[in-house]
Amino acid sequence: MTAPSVNLLLIVLLGALVGGGILLLVLALIPREDDEEMKPPSALLIALRKAGVRLPIAAGVGLLILLLTRWPVAAVAMGFLVFVWPALFGGAGAEAKAISRLEGLAGWTESLRDTVAGAVGLEQAIPATAYAASPAISKELTALADRLRVRVPLPQALQRFADEMDDSSVDLIVASLILNSRLRGPGLREVLTSLSESARAALDMRQRVNAGRRSTRRSVQIVMGVTVVVVLGLSLFNKPYVKPYSSPVGQFVLLIILGLFALGFFWLRRLSTFEVPERFLHARDRVPDRGGVR
Repeated sequence: MTAPSVNLLLIVLLGALVGGGILLLVLALIPREDDEEMKPPSALLIALRKAGVRLPIAAGVGLLILLLTRWPVAAVAMGFLVFVWPALFGGAGAEAKAISRLEGLAGWTESLRDTVAGAVGLEQAIPATAYAASPAISKELTALADRLRVRVPLPQALQRFADEMDDSSVDLIVASLILNSRLRGPGLREVLTSLSESARAALDMRQRVNAGRRSTRRSVQIVMGVTVVVVLGLSLFNKPYVKPYSSPVGQFVLLIILGLFALGFFWLRRLSTFEVPERFLHARDRVPDRGGVR
C-alpha cells in the first residue's frame, strides 16, 4: 500500500472515529423520560457523562498524532494526556472554589457572632444571616434556614449543613453550635469569635500556599508543552533523527520514556495538591428531615 493510500485511510478512520464519538456522546447526554422512570443509568452511561466532550477530543487528537507521526505509542499517550488534562492540571479551579467557600464561611461566622450578640437565639440568628451570606455557601445556608423554618431540630439541621459543606473547618463550627444548642450555655459569642479568627487564619495560610503552588502548576504546564512541541517538531521536520523510534524496539523505548515522564508529572501534581484535614463530624443516620426538606 502506497503512502498516499495510507494517509487517506488514516484520514477516513480519523473522521469516522471522531464523528462516531461525538454521536455517542450526544446520545448519552440526551435525557429520556423512560430511562428516568424505569431504572437508573448504567455505569457506562455515568462514565460517558463524566467524560463529557473530552472522550471524542482525546480520540481525535490521538488519531491526528498517529496520522502525523505513525507512532502508536505517541498517539495513545497524547490521547490519554488530553483525557486526563483536567485531573492533571485542573487543581487551580477546585482550590479557588475551596478558598472562596472558606472565606464565605469565615464571613458568615462573624455575621452570626454579631447577630447573637444582640441577645438573639441561634434559631433566629441563622436564618437572619443565611440570606446575606457569600454566594459560595449561600445554597447550603439557605437550605439550613429552610429546615429551621419547617421546624427541623437545630442539631439535625446543623448536621445536614455540615454534610453538605463536607469540610473539616465547617465541622468545627457546627460542632460548637450543636453543643450550644443542646446545653444552652453562655459564651457562644466568645466561641464564635475564636472560630472566626481560626477560619481567617486558615484562609490566610491556604491563600499563601495556593499562591506558592500556582507557580509549580505553571512550571509543570510549561515543561509538558515544551516536551510535546519538541517531540512533534522532531517527528515532523527532522524525521531521520527520530527514525529509530519507528521500529518496534523504538516504540518500546518510547513507551518507557513517556511512562517516566507521566510518573514525574503525576508526582508533581500530587505535590501541588492541598491536603485538608479529614472530617470528624459524621451523621449517624440518614433519616429524611421533616417537611420534605433534605
